[in-house]
Amino acid sequence: MSLITEYRATEEAIKELQERLEKLSGNEALLKEMEFEKKLRALMSEYGKSLRDIIAILDPDYRKQITHQPGKPRAQRAVKVYRNPNTGELVETKGGNHKTLKEWKQEHGAAVVETWRTQ
Repeated sequence: MSLITEYRATEEAIKELQERLEKLSGNEALLKEMEFEKKLRALMSEYGKSLRDIIAILDPDYRKQITHQPGKPRAQRAVKVYRNPNTGELVETKGGNHKTLKEWKQEHGAAVVETWRTQ
């Protein structure tokens, strides 16, 4: 894209965004939400409360609803066993970061080495 084309496209995008902003700024629902947020933040400041405090007050079970549980152990990786048909050498690994396995993949290709997998 040439610079002038990029400039004109950017200029057009700015115009569209400005029109959208003007429509939103006159929206009664937006004005009410902004007023509510302003009053809520002032009230929070007055009482020295944070958003977390407000959530804890209004919805005490909120933390229980979160599905992610930190500290939950992840499943153990399965041991993969590769046998080089050329040398008969055996490699057991739980991940792909094994030195010999990397060398084999570099020499023979990853797809070929995967066919050597026995478990």
